[in-house]
Amino acid sequence: MTRYNNILETIGRTPLVRLNRLAPEHVNLYVKVESFNPMGSVKDRMARAIIEDAQASGALQPGQTVIEATSGNTGIGLAMVCAQKGYPLVVVMAENFSVERRKMLRFLGAKVVLTPASEKGTGMLKKAEELARQHGWFLCRQFDNPVNARVHTQTTVPEILADMQGEPLYAFVTGFGTGGTLNGVATGLRQHSPMTQIVAAEPDNAPVLGSGIAQPQDVMGNPQGSHPSFKPHLMQGWSPDFVSRLTQEAVSDQLIDQIQPVPGDAAMATSRRLARQEGIFVGTSSGATLYAALQVAAQAPAGANIVCMLPDTGERYLSTPLFADIDEDMNPEEVAISKSTQGFRFDRSSAAAPAPAAVVEVALDADAEAFVDELVAKEPVVMFALEWCEFCWSARNLFAAMNVTCKSVDLDSVEYQNNDFGNKIRAVLAKRTGAPTIPQIYIGQQHIGGCTELFDYQRDGGFAGALTRMDIQYSEFDKDPYTLLPQWLHSRAS
Repeated sequence: MTRYNNILETIGRTPLVRLNRLAPEHVNLYVKVESFNPMGSVKDRMARAIIEDAQASGALQPGQTVIEATSGNTGIGLAMVCAQKGYPLVVVMAENFSVERRKMLRFLGAKVVLTPASEKGTGMLKKAEELARQHGWFLCRQFDNPVNARVHTQTTVPEILADMQGEPLYAFVTGFGTGGTLNGVATGLRQHSPMTQIVAAEPDNAPVLGSGIAQPQDVMGNPQGSHPSFKPHLMQGWSPDFVSRLTQEAVSDQLIDQIQPVPGDAAMATSRRLARQEGIFVGTSSGATLYAALQVAAQAPAGANIVCMLPDTGERYLSTPLFADIDEDMNPEEVAISKSTQGFRFDRSSAAAPAPAAVVEVALDADAEAFVDELVAKEPVVMFALEWCEFCWSARNLFAAMNVTCKSVDLDSVEYQNNDFGNKIRAVLAKRTGAPTIPQIYIGQQHIGGCTELFDYQRDGGFAGALTRMDIQYSEFDKDPYTLLPQWLHSRAS
């Protein structure tokens, strides 16, 4: 075991893993699993390198806000680095990138500014430039910052060559977005393994390199507008609507030996095969890169060693088409497995289900009764709740959305565990309301009921009317409150 001074020291040194079931038998196909980086993607390398280079040069001052346009992984890496080093971060992202990425960024403390999907990658980049100029923020410029490529020459290439232990490397396969990995690894391999073939993979419906059409540029050599061959594609993080400066350098320096087009459906299918046949969980762009590597492997000579980059992990794709046909509920086969034994089933015919316990009348605790009376009389909105109950959290979400202060008594919290006081309060509530379930909600001293009763009360206008009568300010909530329930509870609550 190794001890580290901070999380940034764990970046890199990701494993090179041989595929045993997906690869053709006549070659050795290895994948560089970049999800082993602390934030789960190859972009962690670049994020740290760019920030530390800017610190060293003085381009980034203490406390200065960092800003970048990103499809997600760079932003997530930057959020980790900025959190550890104490810099505010603003990420600009097109609205069509996955929701998981936005939530991860905000969880790490970053601000996320969305741009219209119709403006594509060019739009989010120009918005980031505009904000940086307006506010004096440090713009990372990942698409043309040479540090983005250099970090791969200095770290990724030595790792690959060390893991190959002197064996010749036939081909290296990668996708490209900013071009940092492609440019940096290709540069390093040209120096230390010049016989290695460099294969760049791109979406088959957006052949910005394969078309041979030059990227429109302004007088400064910066990309100007969308590439004529660009079309929207499934590989988030790959191939923006322009050819970046780093990618263009790789082309101009003749670092690319082959361009391999990848169909979107093949990318998703390969990602699933990798999970189910090799136990490696990755996103669509990794599946796309592996598909390209498999095409290379099929034509490679016997004994060839091939390395393929897997840029990130699969969790940040849960809301994308990659998971569209992955069920949340049991499918028929799983239902059949459940019904193969008698207990713990969702149908009501379970002969093994235990009989309900006999109801035993117990004396109510006087202090608990007094506590409930005093609280309901004092607080306009009271919820007797449990800390980790989904219905309680859903009710809290409605209060928060309407900017209504609610006094929440969490009966299972440490505060109410002494002398079993929480359960004594619950017994009082059950006796008075006739409902043993939690939450139980009171508004203006009126017992409303549980979460679904609260939602019905809000739907019917009763909640807003009660708040108005109590002269409590609130925000309008024009959505169906039942959308606040976790997905698996929707059908049970409707």
